[in-house]
Amino acid sequence: MGLTIGVDIGGTKIAAGVVDEEGTILETYKVPTPPTADGVTEAICAAVSEVSSNHTIEAVGIGAAGYVDDKRATVLFAPNINWRHEPLKDKVEQRIGLPVVVENDANCAAWGEYRFGAGQGHEDVICITLGTGLGGGIIMGNKLRRGRFGVAAEFGHIRVVPDGLLCGCGSQGCWEQYASGRALVRYAKQRANATPENATVLLGLGDGTPEGIEGKHISQAARQGDPVAVDSFRELARWAGAGLADLASLFDPSAFIVGGGVSDEGDLVLDPIRKSFKRWLIGGAWRPHAQVLAAQLGGKAGLVGAADLARQG
Repeated sequence: MGLTIGVDIGGTKIAAGVVDEEGTILETYKVPTPPTADGVTEAICAAVSEVSSNHTIEAVGIGAAGYVDDKRATVLFAPNINWRHEPLKDKVEQRIGLPVVVENDANCAAWGEYRFGAGQGHEDVICITLGTGLGGGIIMGNKLRRGRFGVAAEFGHIRVVPDGLLCGCGSQGCWEQYASGRALVRYAKQRANATPENATVLLGLGDGTPEGIEGKHISQAARQGDPVAVDSFRELARWAGAGLADLASLFDPSAFIVGGGVSDEGDLVLDPIRKSFKRWLIGGAWRPHAQVLAAQLGGKAGLVGAADLARQG
């Protein structure tokens, strides 16, 4: 199969891109994400039509945040769009006249990294995305593993603290409440409030108060050695690495790939994640250790992965 289109549905924009068999994006087109469910569907179709005008396209892959059924056709539930059992594949196919595959966005990103990024050369890979929340994907035996009903790898909602922090999913103690961009900001605010004398750089990047701290401030301050910012990254990494150790007990992959916005800080966060993983890995002194790798494709992973999954059929 030749050229396909990947669609990445984000909170503020919808991106569609023409992707070749080597994972190279040839052309992209972006539109703002509409506020309504029907509007999102219309915007997807408009973006696909626009980006395909100069190319012969074989199929379209759509990455959607939420639960996608085992037929890769219906969005069972989307947390940020009012989609409940939404027949997205049928609706888009009827409009654009091309075969469509719908997939969870974290699965798309995982597949993109496995095929064209940090996962190349590995058959068994677990991906996690440390963004606003925590997502994931499972590739075992060179295949994307989605589970019987299509909703596997929701790692962010594994409960790591019984009766812990309330999560947006309605449960308590979910992993993403302790290892995510939201968690990082919470750690920094708590520490800056408790010891403002250790957060002078961090507080100076915002409005001077703990409440004004944002994720970008923590990254900038940590690179300048601000104690609170550095310690906040270490706390996030402690939880992330411990979670990876648990996943190693379940899946025994050869590599973990860490992506998402938080991972953009590179070794600032990845080195302490590796240390935590080693610390909590059961039998770690006597067993092989999976590599903990930085994602390579950045924000392109979901779009490229969606396009390639459409190519796989």
